[in-house]
Amino acid sequence: MVKVALKDWHTSHIQNLPSRIESLKDRLSVLDQKGEEEDLSGVELDELHGVTADIHSLSRLHTS
Repeated sequence: MVKVALKDWHTSHIQNLPSRIESLKDRLSVLDQKGEEEDLSGVELDELHGVTADIHSLSRLHTS
């Protein structure tokens, strides 16, 4: 029973990866564009690094 529930959870999250990656790429684009126009705040830089790391991690998950 737990195994089936875990499998269902895993399947639903894996199928959602492309849309999560795309939304992170959109946010990365916004931060990148803002960074070209003005200096990013410390919070925005932290977010930029986090978004980049999340894209990398989710992309690796999606390809495996």
